Amino acid sequence: MACYLLAIDQGTTSSRAIVFDGNANPMASSQRQFSQLFPKPGWVEHDPEEIWSSVVEVSADAISRAGLVPSDISAIGITNQRETTILWDEATGRPVYNAIVWQSRQSVPICEEVRKNGLEDLIRKKTGLLADAYFSGTKISWVLRNIPAAEELMRKGRLRFGTVDSWLIHKMSGGRKHVTDTSNASRTLLYNIHDRRWDDELCDIFGADKSILPDVVESSSSSSHTDPGAFLGARIPIAGIAGDQQSALFGQLCLSPGDVKSTFGTGCFLLMNTGDVPFMSRNGLLTTIAWSMGGKTTYAIEGSVFVAGSAVQWIKEGIGIVGSSDETEVLASSLKGNDGVYFVPAFVGLGTPYWNQDARGTITGITRGTARAHIARATLESIAYQTRDVIEAMRLDCGISPSSIKVDGGMVKNDFLMGFLADICGVNVIRPCFQETTALGAALLAGIGIGHWGSIDEIKTIWSLDRTYAPAMPRGIAEGLYTGWKRSVRAALACCIDSDDSAK
Repeated sequence: MACYLLAIDQGTTSSRAIVFDGNANPMASSQRQFSQLFPKPGWVEHDPEEIWSSVVEVSADAISRAGLVPSDISAIGITNQRETTILWDEATGRPVYNAIVWQSRQSVPICEEVRKNGLEDLIRKKTGLLADAYFSGTKISWVLRNIPAAEELMRKGRLRFGTVDSWLIHKMSGGRKHVTDTSNASRTLLYNIHDRRWDDELCDIFGADKSILPDVVESSSSSSHTDPGAFLGARIPIAGIAGDQQSALFGQLCLSPGDVKSTFGTGCFLLMNTGDVPFMSRNGLLTTIAWSMGGKTTYAIEGSVFVAGSAVQWIKEGIGIVGSSDETEVLASSLKGNDGVYFVPAFVGLGTPYWNQDARGTITGITRGTARAHIARATLESIAYQTRDVIEAMRLDCGISPSSIKVDGGMVKNDFLMGFLADICGVNVIRPCFQETTALGAALLAGIGIGHWGSIDEIKTIWSLDRTYAPAMPRGIAEGLYTGWKRSVRAALACCIDSDDSAK
């Protein structure tokens, strides 16, 4: 019987579904954007029901475009925006509040409390993460403190928490399943990545009763099925689950310790496979579970850049400097250099290695001769500089500077950005032929989960090269540009807002 795999890639700004055949070739896809909600400065939210309806729509559309019917689908793989937090009433299935997006900063005061109570070191040792508003535990705590219905439902044993994967599986299964996988669980601040279990002490810190938490399953296993009355009219195994960045690491076939990938989407996330060892960083990197299967857990270290593609979206939609994302490449390439103009897009603070949630966006070096091409170029350059920051942190932690980085995500089509990235980081930048590697990772996990591929070794021939960007800029010039970036970051840090103001 033919094998067809449906990959659902539920992202920060859109939901996408791709149907793959049994050789992991894409057959058809569908994508739908959904609303971004900004109730207050620094807050970012989504409507959970709109997320769900967008997934239903793109899944049905992709299957139809592939010339299939839902019963033809052998398995579903889900990959999702991580850390985004949804709480709902188990009895009614209704959310108690909007989804609080990973970018959102409304839980900053809770992080400050954690630090003042001297708990940050304990959290880092157990989770590999920092006490930052980025992660789900702080967002759960915010909902419990600010939405009276949530606290009451938790007392009654009816409140349920999930990252987006859990929410989707709850809906797909007709409310029968409440699960997540190890990669998503490891991003919550509530999961001990060494013992691989929900941690009582961590739950107490954030005020979360363990009754609200999903069961944790392996990333590749037939742990759930869709309910025909709830999703697509067919019973289909849900056999792959992974957070989007871990799924991209798997889809890039970074399967050996030392393999590195960087995904350029709304944010930018660089991960290095560290094998079965949870390497603990001293320089602002995160330790995370990459995936689990067959009783084995693979770990990674990660650098997180909060703003990448969303900076391009801002200069397009927010201030109208460009009419399309593609125009940034044309404008950036029209200049011989940046003429000293730098843009630090700290819209929601700075991630690795700074982890300053109060920094705000800054443009430096503006003169009377500064034109929109300079802003466009500075926006693209900022993504490369932030990636270099992450590589420097990895070098300090591991003593290793990667010689190459596999790249994926919507921005890798921008040749200016990819070339500049190679120059600033001093590494080969490798772009695959099929660049939707986040969805591919989910499909591969699902295929292994149902036994279509018997092992990881069977998928190693799937990846193919499109282009390699080699460093071409003299190192002295590249280092001078990077020094200018570090000066601009210091300016952004000097513009820090008061934490209490960020929550008002």
